[in-house]
Amino acid sequence: MASETNLAEAVLIAHLVVIAFNVLGLIVIPLGGWLRWGFVRVRWWRLLHLGMLAVVALQALVGRACILTIMQETMVGAETRTPLIVGFVNRVIYWPLPLWAFTAIYVLVCVYAAALWWIVPPTSRPRMSD
Repeated sequence: MASETNLAEAVLIAHLVVIAFNVLGLIVIPLGGWLRWGFVRVRWWRLLHLGMLAVVALQALVGRACILTIMQETMVGAETRTPLIVGFVNRVIYWPLPLWAFTAIYVLVCVYAAALWWIVPPTSRPRMSD
């Protein structure tokens, strides 16, 4: 049982890292384009970012929860006692909104990330800052 709890916490941390990557990318890409940071134009990094956001949006559109959410819920099961930090992270990640609101948010964020492809276009090679 303790190892399942540890695994569920590891999945929660992985989920938080994925969320942070996606959110920070939405901020760093336009900021980096404006400040001429070369790494924000690296094609593989941009493809990874857009791809991850597209997966989230597609899952929401077909009515499926994120695979990391499903994994964590399966591992935690009916546990009643939640460690303090896990409870805090859960409140940051899981907002009390209807599912349609999450779907709309995820789709809009994905459209924004796709628009960044044209606003700050990636290149085959990163540009060095001027």
